[in-house]
Amino acid sequence: MSIEKFMRDAVTGWMVPYGEQSDIVMSTRIRLARNLTGYHFPIAFTEKDAMAVDQIVSSVLLDSDDCRYTYTKMSDLPLLSRQVMVEKHLVSPQLIAPNRHGAVILSADETVSVMVNEEDHIRIQCIYPGLQLEEAYKRADHVDDALESNLPYAFDEDFGYLTSCPSNTGTGMRASVMMHLPALAMTKQIDRIIPAISRLGMVVRGSYGEGSEASGNVFQISNQTTLGKTEKEILIDLGNITARLIAHERKSREMLVAKSKIVLENRIYRSLGTIAYARILPTSEAARCLSDVRLGIDLEIINDIEMSILNELMIFMQPGFLQQFADAELTQEERDIFRAKLFRERLEVELKNSSTKHGKDE
Repeated sequence: MSIEKFMRDAVTGWMVPYGEQSDIVMSTRIRLARNLTGYHFPIAFTEKDAMAVDQIVSSVLLDSDDCRYTYTKMSDLPLLSRQVMVEKHLVSPQLIAPNRHGAVILSADETVSVMVNEEDHIRIQCIYPGLQLEEAYKRADHVDDALESNLPYAFDEDFGYLTSCPSNTGTGMRASVMMHLPALAMTKQIDRIIPAISRLGMVVRGSYGEGSEASGNVFQISNQTTLGKTEKEILIDLGNITARLIAHERKSREMLVAKSKIVLENRIYRSLGTIAYARILPTSEAARCLSDVRLGIDLEIINDIEMSILNELMIFMQPGFLQQFADAELTQEERDIFRAKLFRERLEVELKNSSTKHGKDE
């Protein structure tokens, strides 16, 4: 498979650097957890329950004229394909676990995914590029309304939407933003900011959610409380914290440029050289270098690479994607070698396109 074809097949909607504050906020995600009355929750349901839930949920969306959806049953996919869907943030790791009877219904642009028989019967997810909390919520809420008008949701007047995990009961909503915060990490301010965010009712995780590390200075900030607050209040709270983080990150970037510009440029260009020419590239080094180069683009130190390339490479560097591109099962050492090769090829295409564009402009 050529790198150009691989990019066309692999790039999804949220990877485009579009939306408010997209130099710092990489993506916005809204997730709604819902269950149906008359069926055991997934933690205790039977195969018969799972099949029934799958059928009635999918029939509502697939028969809808509102949007073109594609239905995929997880058990029909090879393990590698399931892993790639997790790496693209289209489904959760829980959905692809064995014997989950899971399925996903995806919109054509892959910004909306409805997971069936995950931890709850229904997980509606909408993921948009940049900071678009209101827009992402409206899209997710629209899908939710379409389902709720046709399905008997498990809802209690006192507790709200009932979910498998008590921490999701209430609105059933998790709103999150994925942020690139390299300056706060470099200046060590992130170490005191994370506990402060937690005290405000938010949780900070890595880019793949619960249990993941903040690789490449990418952090996911989401609400911790779903009971006792409305959806609007949750969005306002997260928006306020996001705005404060953006302000702190911008101030830290300005300070780094003012006080250590040569040192910063040296770090950025060394990282660019690594991803452009390395022959062996471990995951952690790739993530660190991508973070540095992304910062270089944001600060206009690097001008001939599009930001979208960095979003792509952040996903392409993952184990599932590498093996899909290689069309082979790879050991860790082989992945490190192949990751370096993929990065070189992708940047070669980008720099060639940039050179051609600049030639035309002249």
